[in-house]
Parts: sequence; C-alpha cells; structure tokens
Amino acid sequence: MDLSRVIAISGKPGLYRLISQTRAGFVVEDLEKGKKISIASNYNVSLLDNVAIYGISQEFPLAEVFFRIYKKENGGETIDHKSGGAELRKYMEEILPEYDDSRVYDSDLKKLFQWYNILHKNGLLNIDLAAVEAAIAAQEAQDAEVAQQVEETKEEVVAEEKPKKKAPAKKAAEKTAEEKPAKKAAAKKTTKKEKDAE
Repeated sequence: MDLSRVIAISGKPGLYRLISQTRAGFVVEDLEKGKKISIASNYNVSLLDNVAIYGISQEFPLAEVFFRIYKKENGGETIDHKSGGAELRKYMEEILPEYDDSRVYDSDLKKLFQWYNILHKNGLLNIDLAAVEAAIAAQEAQDAEVAQQVEETKEEVVAEEKPKKKAPAKKAAEKTAEEKPAKKAAAKKTTKKEKDAE
C-alpha cells in the first residue's frame, strides 16, 4: 500500500493522486472521477502518509488503520461512510479498540471509511497480509529484545551504583572520627593555658 502520492484537499471531497507540481500549485487526479485538475498552492493539502488517528496512548498511522480494516474485511470493502455515528464507532472499536473516541469525531470516521473504500475501488490497497504480519511479528520480537536489553542494562547500573554510595559514607565516618580527636586536643590545650595563667 503506497499512500505517498495520495492526498486529501481541504474543502474538496474524496481523494486525489498527486501527479506533478507546477509554479502555481499542483496537478492532481481525482480518484473517484478519474479527471485531472489543477489546484492552487494556497489549498491546504494533506498527504495520507502523514495522517494518523488519535489513540489513547499513541497515534496510529492511517496505513496501519487501513491494514486492520483490510484484514477484517478479507481484502473487501468496508462499512459505508454514510452509516450512523454509533454504527461507525462500533465498527471502529472492532478494528482499533485503542482509538481515542473523545478526540476522533464522527466526521473523522466518515472520512476514514470513505477514503478506504475509494482506495479499494482504485486498487491501491494491494496488501500481502502474510508479509505484513511477518514484518509486524519481527518488529515486535525486536522491540521485546531491545526492552530486555534495556532492563538488563538498568539492573547492571543499579548494581554498580550501590557500592559507590556506601564508600562515601565510610569516608565521611573516617573524617568525623579524625575531627573529633582534634577538637579534644584543642580543648586540652586551652585547659593547660588556663592552668598556667592561674
């Protein structure tokens, strides 16, 4: 799935494929109508590669959300974007239970499912499920290995720091022991001077 040249244009429905850039803006192809149009550079344009869905603890790239939909639907189309808000949210819970329902609005879900169906109709969702799942499993294994190495390093650092903390405490005790006799000696000298004065 290559979303690097697929864009959404603010104020215009649907999706567009970026064909070329001109001095005044862009030449794009409307994916639903198949027509090429020019748009001025002052339009707000979003690359689908840069779009993400808010999650509770992290953001989920659109490509990952599309993959989850593709997997659920076995490569078929998804729910109609014109369905009711409750129905869209129920579907979203099934594919991405970690999404943040307080920051993802019904209008966002409508766009998400509309975009998915547009990409599906245009054959832009060719996903090799086995390859993607193998890549995800490899990434998770690598992340687990890195996490284990970090944990082991923390344990080593903590083990090394403990003796270092005890050593200064001993030195401080030795200094205190050295200072005390010096004070007593000073006190004795004062006492001798007092006796001589008498």
